[in-house]
This record gives sequence, C-alpha cells and structure tokens, in this order.
Amino acid sequence: MKPFLTLCAICCFVAVFRLPIEYYTILRILISMGALLVLYNAVRFKQYYFSLIFLFILILFNPFFPIYLYRKSIWIPMDIITGTLFLLIAFVEKPEEKKEEITETPEETIAHPTHQRFHSRDVIINPKNPREN
Repeated sequence: MKPFLTLCAICCFVAVFRLPIEYYTILRILISMGALLVLYNAVRFKQYYFSLIFLFILILFNPFFPIYLYRKSIWIPMDIITGTLFLLIAFVEKPEEKKEEITETPEETIAHPTHQRFHSRDVIINPKNPREN
C-alpha cells in the first residue's frame, strides 16, 4: 500500500505543472482509487478524522462526476495538500489491529492463580489473646 500511496502523492505534486488534460483525467482516477483505499482503512481502524478528509478528496477528485474549479491557481494548493496527506498516510505508523487475548480455561486458573484470594475460613484464629501473656 505504501508504494501506491507514494505514487499518488508524486502524481499530485507533478500535477502542479502545466500538463495535457489526459494527465489530469488519469490523476482523477488514480487519486480516487487511493482515497477510496485510505477511506476503507481509516474506517476499519476507526480513524474518523482521516475518513472525513479522504471522503472529501474522493468527492473532489472523482472521475465520474468531475468537479471543475476552472483555475489552476485553485488546484495547485489542493494538489499539494492532497499529495502531502497521501505521504502522511503512507509513512506514519498505523495502529495495529487488536489481537484477541488468549483466555485461560478454569483449570488453568485453579492451577496457576494470578492473585491470592482470602476467605474468612482461611484466617487462622489464635485462641489465646495476645494481651494475656
């Protein structure tokens, strides 16, 4: 996933230059796929801030119903921010999936208790009063 997200970031940074319209069409497809991938993982890891950000990126760069901003001066900051976000997602440590802990069976807890339990029947009562000595 890291190489694909890095490719998305590089393509966003290259989009700052004047290029043919075909490049920007391919860019829309590539960024939409990357945003969809990040969106899926963000929801899976319950990182809702990143999921909202990449949902916005997915809507902005979608190739099916393209949003035209008509000015290159508006797209340049959007491309730089999007590329930076893809690099951030690619190289920042991701949280690990929670692994289920191995639970002990009742026999194991009896054989190896984790802590001692004291019951009233376990208390030794000295029949002599210590003050009588």
